[in-house]
Amino acid sequence: MKSVIFIAVAFITLGSCSRTGNTISDEIIDPVVANGFADISLSNWKVTLPVDENSDGSPDEYAAAQIQNGGYRNIPAIKPFMYDDTGDQSLVFYAYPSTSTSNSDYSRTELREMMNPTNTKTNWTLSKGGTMQGKLKVVSTTPDTSSSGNSFHRVIVMQIHGIISQADMAKYGFSSNAAPPLLKMFWIDGHLKAYKKTLVNNSTTGIDLYSSSSTIWTDISYDFGKVGYDPFEIKIVASTGKLEVTVNGNNTHVFQDTSLEKWPFENYFKAGNYLITTDPAAKSTVKYYKLNVTH
Repeated sequence: MKSVIFIAVAFITLGSCSRTGNTISDEIIDPVVANGFADISLSNWKVTLPVDENSDGSPDEYAAAQIQNGGYRNIPAIKPFMYDDTGDQSLVFYAYPSTSTSNSDYSRTELREMMNPTNTKTNWTLSKGGTMQGKLKVVSTTPDTSSSGNSFHRVIVMQIHGIISQADMAKYGFSSNAAPPLLKMFWIDGHLKAYKKTLVNNSTTGIDLYSSSSTIWTDISYDFGKVGYDPFEIKIVASTGKLEVTVNGNNTHVFQDTSLEKWPFENYFKAGNYLITTDPAAKSTVKYYKLNVTH
């Protein structure tokens, strides 16, 4: 199966959903003549919002059928969090801490790849491979006043997330398909950093590989340097035993190790604004100009 998703849309200034607290920057947009909405497809994505308006105990989600072909523009609940800027043809993701998924403490406005638009159980393996490319920028995020050591709140802008396959669920009798993220692309104080899961002990085998525990899987990282608040491009190529990440066309780092060869999970891509804080005064804004996924 081959999925191709292109996103290049437009953005309007957020008003009603602004919250208290200072952001890093007040953005100035270069004058660009608005020429309507770009040709986009969200037919293989669903979106998760940072709120629980239907009070079901989980973040609100909207399926591909609801948001594709500009459908998100007509859903009032989505508009404060995912919207267009007609000045620079970007799709904007706005987030603040409110409701989180069952496997996280943090809120997000984030797209989740749907190879089958109606079934989250259809995903891909490293042997099948996949490529995600995007052009984006972090517009603003709030100061971090905690003891984290960071000046501003961190944001994850892209991910490869793991999920236990249906075959392995049946084989091992698992009650949950939850798995850790394989790759997280963090914006941290203006730097773009990749965090990849790696085994604590390379001799780990069998059912132990399916654990999400930090005693089994930890993170290694690579700093791609400063991107600040300027647009930048990311290309992630996943294949058997290998992840190749390229920033701005010429800054490439390759992860290739035993841990990737042993990675037991299926995967899906994610893109958007995943705000890593529970500070009630926090907020962040991320713009996407392009997004393209292929298998």
